Amino acid sequence: MSRAGARDASGSSGSSASPRVLAVPAAPADGHGGDAAAPPAGGQGADLATPPADGAATRGPRPRSGRAGAWAELLRLPALFTVPGDALAGAAAAGVRPGRRTLLAIGSSLCLYEAGMALNDWADRAEDAVERPHRPIPSGRIRPAAALAAACGLTGAGLALAAAAGRPALAVAAPLAGSVWAYDLVLKHTPAGPAAMAAARGLDLLLGAAATSGGTRAALPSAALLGSHTLAVTAVSRRETTGGSVLAPSAALATTGVLARLVAGHRRTRLPAGRWAAAAPGLPGPKRAVGAPEAGDVLTAALGAAYAATAARPYFHATLNPSPPLTQRAVGGGIRATIPLQAALAARAGAPATSLLIAALAPAGRMFARRAAMRKVSIT
Repeated sequence: MSRAGARDASGSSGSSASPRVLAVPAAPADGHGGDAAAPPAGGQGADLATPPADGAATRGPRPRSGRAGAWAELLRLPALFTVPGDALAGAAAAGVRPGRRTLLAIGSSLCLYEAGMALNDWADRAEDAVERPHRPIPSGRIRPAAALAAACGLTGAGLALAAAAGRPALAVAAPLAGSVWAYDLVLKHTPAGPAAMAAARGLDLLLGAAATSGGTRAALPSAALLGSHTLAVTAVSRRETTGGSVLAPSAALATTGVLARLVAGHRRTRLPAGRWAAAAPGLPGPKRAVGAPEAGDVLTAALGAAYAATAARPYFHATLNPSPPLTQRAVGGGIRATIPLQAALAARAGAPATSLLIAALAPAGRMFARRAAMRKVSIT
């Protein structure tokens, strides 16, 4: 949300994945908070800000499609596909089937994530004018006041949707919104930045749990795992334009291995025990044969492996050669890995249908990114 995942994961959410959004080749991003992206391949985005070849100034109002494209770029629309999995994983962790209030939590998360994106570019407009002049605000395609107004409006909408989901949801959404604004306006360039992004993404998962079940305690372990992933991605993203850091990608690689092991190593069994689940001592219900894996265990392991495979390889390459391009790819891999991690957390909580629904967001996000010609998205 900015956010976490955000610039997640947050994104970023969600961010790191909300928080800035890191340059991600042809894939959805993460993190709550704002995002920082290199110009899309082929100059997408830059073409609207470049004068005609003959040097003539562009006259008259910009085409409607140009304005829509600028807002899509500002809001990093492909990154939105990493957001619904937070609330769905939170509902699964709480042991409750998703319902209407879960949808309200997803709507709240989406609004707060996009608020972080708009606020991020507004806060970074002076820096972007020097380092990233192709972005919508420094290129003149979106006015700073419009971006700030969008951030305020989206924050209000996010809080209103959370309130409609109930007091427990609003009690989580309020600090989530506060973490998004604090990250973009104060903490982004401080040592506390990655932690703020991680907190936003973890709170986004707890928002789904609070809205669906009215409580958050059962979802705290899942929130901690998702927040740890967002922390690692955001730490790597801080060097995406300069490179040179071996420590951040190597730490992220180690974190990925630990998280994959924790997610796949323990799966909670829901009671009452079903046909294929081992019944707790003293409770009725057939027990599966010793050594026979449950279907849920297989699904959790497969999703955990998908998470590790998505994130580990680009982290490893960035560790060997921490150049800006490989660091950006590492960030992109970390952002893309948010979705299989969310799905693995849902499967680990005993909600296979929810986990498959979350996993389906990954190909949907890639398809949207291709059709929207938004080949790069970013989280810092």
